[in-house]
Amino acid sequence: MDKASKKRLKAQVREHQREAAMAALPLPVTELAAMFDMLDVELPLQGCDHSRRITKAWLTGRGHDVEAVFAWLDTQGGYCDCEVLANVEEKVDEAKKASQRTPH
Repeated sequence: MDKASKKRLKAQVREHQREAAMAALPLPVTELAAMFDMLDVELPLQGCDHSRRITKAWLTGRGHDVEAVFAWLDTQGGYCDCEVLANVEEKVDEAKKASQRTPH
């Protein structure tokens, strides 16, 4: 396999991984972005107590299925509010690349 073919194959694999990540999101990207924005504001004010109390309050207030979102956050390394922001936001941003390139 030549270098150009390998490069195309790697790009296809990355794109497939991004698409799979988007399909697995527990909330629309816009809601996840809103959650991360809220955490950007609230974490410095309230601090992280090694729970997801801030995230839970936000999810509950917006009528989301807290348990389903928490189960997904567990798979992404978001075990507390600061980890949701530190570990999960970047993964969602990467997955968004797929939706921006995928025709709807």
